[in-house]
Amino acid sequence: MAVFLTIARHTAESCPRMNEKGRKVILDVAENLEALAKKSGVKLVGVWSGGAPYPQEHLIVSIYESPSLEAWEKLQMQPEVVAWNALNTTETKIGIGLQDIVKMVRQAK
Repeated sequence: MAVFLTIARHTAESCPRMNEKGRKVILDVAENLEALAKKSGVKLVGVWSGGAPYPQEHLIVSIYESPSLEAWEKLQMQPEVVAWNALNTTETKIGIGLQDIVKMVRQAK
């Protein structure tokens, strides 16, 4: 099972707290993301925003577990997810767990 880490950033001007269109998009995706992920065969681990008490960094980090790249791509093509990603500059990385990192370090010479 692959782990996908999504790091999304948006500007203060496009922040859903300040922008009516952004509010609609984020509320829509928030209500549907878990079901969309499940429909695509992907598990939503969680979504977090940086900064407290409010998301002042305009940063959102999402973590998903996916059985394949194809399942991940299916989720990313859902209209709600496309609209959400359009509000942000999004970067996706494949995550490597600590156990795998330790294994690689032990094998390094």
